[in-house]
Amino acid sequence: MKKEKKQHHVFTLLIEVGRKDDDGLPETATGAALMCYASGVDEAEAVRETVALLKQAGLAPLDVSGYGSLEDRRAEGHDISVEEEALMQRALAENSVVVAQTTAFYADKS
Repeated sequence: MKKEKKQHHVFTLLIEVGRKDDDGLPETATGAALMCYASGVDEAEAVRETVALLKQAGLAPLDVSGYGSLEDRRAEGHDISVEEEALMQRALAENSVVVAQTTAFYADKS
């Protein structure tokens, strides 16, 4: 009996990370947000794999917001640029996680 391979999709995830020694974030940052495209058979798998990868990379994931698959986002009318779709296709082709953008957070000094 041959096991059927489930189709993978690419999910858009926003991961908030805190500080950890040697995390590679700017010295004065208090944390960061990472926009990621992750491949998985469902969003839960994509989240698990992404969090595990970020922990392995020395980051401290705190919160994950999922924005659905490419198909979900198109159905909701999201504007998806050619560059963004190319990164999603890369994540799918490589069955990987692509960190598309990192935004560092800084404490308000006012």
